[in-house]
This record gives sequence, structure tokens and C-alpha cells, in this order.
Amino acid sequence: MITKSKHRFSRRLGLALAAVAAMGALASFGASSASAAADFSQCPLENANVESCFYSETLGGEFKLGSATVPINKKVVLQGGAYTTNFETGETAFVGAKNGQTLSKTPLNVPGGLSGLVNCQEISWSWVREACEAVFENGLTGVTATAELVGSVGYDFGRFARMEGTAIQLPVRVKLDNPLLGSECYIGNATKPVLLKLTSGTTAPPAPNKPITGTTGTITFSHGGELLEAKGFKLVDNAFAAPEASGCGGIFSFAIDPIVNLKEGLPSAAGKNTAILTGNAFTAGRELVEAGI
Repeated sequence: MITKSKHRFSRRLGLALAAVAAMGALASFGASSASAAADFSQCPLENANVESCFYSETLGGEFKLGSATVPINKKVVLQGGAYTTNFETGETAFVGAKNGQTLSKTPLNVPGGLSGLVNCQEISWSWVREACEAVFENGLTGVTATAELVGSVGYDFGRFARMEGTAIQLPVRVKLDNPLLGSECYIGNATKPVLLKLTSGTTAPPAPNKPITGTTGTITFSHGGELLEAKGFKLVDNAFAAPEASGCGGIFSFAIDPIVNLKEGLPSAAGKNTAILTGNAFTAGRELVEAGI
């Protein structure tokens, strides 16, 4: 007997398969086991609405804000659960991970480090300039950038499968870390986030950016259609704006913020920023996860 939850998930996967097949993507119905890369342990199954579990690992790409480009060379995880809100289109609601780590806080190295952000000689206040120079003298010049969620994730499985519109929406702030920058240096915040509207299709950005195209990657189904794997996806957005940085330097932020913003070209209008995420995504039906795949 097929339960209501399983029926909904199978129907959604069927819609996705039809869309992907129509676009010429690769699809197969093997009996292979779940990939070792898929970890559904943080799926919020305690939420009765959750029909399926989602796990995505971004393994490459880049994040460009203003004049700075940060390569993605570490694994960034997005995970949680989902349930269908429109069976005809595949529109889906997202539920965050049960441990609160919906988007992993993965620090990425900023090329050029602190020297690419701050020139101590540009600081007018001598006591702030001396503090800046001390950081460089002690070799504490590495800078990391970490994307942090500041709102709810938007997730539309149907759009991902059809390669049109926003597949995943992420409202984030970007934390810049270095001893000089302090612990509260952010690009964006909860009220003015960096709002990524990632698509597996083609973007339509304002100038000077030009359209770029993503992909669902290779789609495979297994376990009777209850497990979907999208290997080698590419999600893109180059139509978003980036707000200015604030809180950089702690008590010195009055001096450091303007320098960081000038060097990084912040705030940066829509059409001058780019996010490209490549990796693998996995979706499994609730009953399959409960059975311990």
C-alpha cells in the first residue's frame, strides 16, 4: 500500500523526470545504493509536513561581490526537508535542518588577504593606523569569507528540474574574518541581505553582466524512484545586488569600513556580482530515510 507521503513524493519525482527527460538530461532507474556523499541525518523528520529530505554539497564555483572574487574550494552544505505545495508544478516549501545548520558556515579564503582589503597608510588616525600596522607586522593577514543564512531558504524542485526560474533562494550575509576586522565585519544583514536567486537555467541580469547558464547535472533515480541524485549541478545568479560592509574593525569601524567598501567596490549594484555553485544534490523520500538508507 502506498502512503499519502510516498504517493506525493513519487508524483513529484515523476513530474521532475518527465521535465528532465524532455530536456535531454540523462536519467536512469538503477537499484544502486544511496551515495556515500548524501547525509540525511539532519532532515527535520519531526515536522509532520516533511515529505522528503534534501542534502546538497557545493564543491566548486565562485562568489563575486563588487571587485572581489572568492573561489569556492571547500565543501559548503545546504540541508533540510521539503514538502510539495503545488503538485502540478512541483513547487516546494523548505524546512531547515533539525540541528540549525541548514547552511554550513564554511570559511573560504579571500585571495590577497588583508592587503587586498586594507592599506594602513590610507588611515588618517595615527592610533588606528598603528593598530593596523601591528596586524601586518605579526603576519596576521589571512582573511576568510563565510556565507551565513539570515532568513528562510526558498526551494522549488520543479523549477530546478525544468531549468527555469529560481530553484533555490538564499538570503545571506557574508562574514569577513581577520584580527583587524574583528568579529562583526559583515557584508549584508537580516534587513538588507545578499539575496541569491539561484537557477539551473539561464539568468537575465542587468548590464554589465551577461546571461550565464546553469544545469541540473546528471539526474538518476533509484530505490523505486524514491531517491534522486543530481550529480554535477551548476546553479547560477548574476543579477543580485551586494550591500556595503559594516562593523569592520570593531571600535575602529569608523575608519576601516570606508576603506574596505572602497577597495571592494561596495555597495555593488545588481549586474556587477556573480554566484556560481557546482556540486551534487540528493533528495530522498521520507520513508526511505526513516528506513535508514
